[in-house]
Amino acid sequence: MPDGLGTFSSLEKLKGSRGTLVMFICNHCPYVRSILDRIVRDAHELLDYGIGVVAISANDVAEYPQDGPEEMARLAQDMGFRFPYLYDENQDVARAYGAECTPDFFGYNSEGRLQYRGRLDASGRTPGPGDARRELFEAMIMIAETGQGPKAQVASIGCSIKWKAE
Repeated sequence: MPDGLGTFSSLEKLKGSRGTLVMFICNHCPYVRSILDRIVRDAHELLDYGIGVVAISANDVAEYPQDGPEEMARLAQDMGFRFPYLYDENQDVARAYGAECTPDFFGYNSEGRLQYRGRLDASGRTPGPGDARRELFEAMIMIAETGQGPKAQVASIGCSIKWKAE
């Protein structure tokens, strides 16, 4: 799957030694935009902890051109992403993961087993309080240290993925 600049990556190359976080995001979603600075903060700290991180946009760019590869590359550069932001043009990856919304987070242990499918924090369409519990970050650290995620998980909310008409 390519990033906004056309560079291809595979999950095998993106895995971290202590786990992997796969995030479905997009440029236009107000839920993503409200927490993007927190997503970047947590993703960078997780990378430094040995957890691989990748963001994927799967929206139909014919209907949502602001989610296209050039705009993705611009956003990644503007926000200083240190992780790949990949474009799922045919939406096969999003379907394989069962992704439903943006943002949608999938946290895997080092053995590739899903351990977290929850939210970033208590934010919604607007950012939560600055001291909101970092649920995703804490879950990924737990996964890195124990191989298992928390028993209690709150599902992420956001905009639905914009599927192409069939």
